[in-house]
Amino acid sequence: MSDVPTLPAADRPLILGSSSRYRRELLARLGLPFEVAAPDVDETPQPGEAPPALARRLALAKARDVAARFPQAIVIGSDQVADLGGQPLGKPGTHERARAQLRAMSGQTVIFQTALSVVCLASGFEQSDLAAVEVRFRPLGDGEIERYLRAEQPYDCAGSAKSEGLGVALLDAIYSDDPTALVGLPLIRTARMLRAAGRVLP
Repeated sequence: MSDVPTLPAADRPLILGSSSRYRRELLARLGLPFEVAAPDVDETPQPGEAPPALARRLALAKARDVAARFPQAIVIGSDQVADLGGQPLGKPGTHERARAQLRAMSGQTVIFQTALSVVCLASGFEQSDLAAVEVRFRPLGDGEIERYLRAEQPYDCAGSAKSEGLGVALLDAIYSDDPTALVGLPLIRTARMLRAAGRVLP
């Protein structure tokens, strides 16, 4: 946008385009001051859209939506989709849906597709990436699924399990090159993109 004066990268505000408290807590680890703005994006999957493509599209849409409102800012957008055999699993929202998700994932390997986009309209910067985390679930009985859901109520988490909490007890193994991706924001990739956008990290 040629009509928007460009601030030095160090002076541009950093905005997390997300309403997720998990992402806020993760981004705070980098020690950079930032603001939060909720994106207005329809998260409905498109017909036939594969989980990695859905996560990438939504992460970029969220970053672009917030960047349009704050063109001087460096905006971070992210989205996570649980991928069970090519079928997307989002946030369950209710106890019943969470129960159904965990029953479906029992004894299965699920790929948690966490996409990241960083956008700054004033500088023309835009990068996106995808962190895939392979999670192997133990065989789960109905009783332990119910006990877990009552204890942690993970209804705002894609795949209905919080690996940073009691949900780790439902798992056999986790494989990832960017460990915080499973919680919702891949910090290794985030730091890399912010450096590319001109921010100096502590």
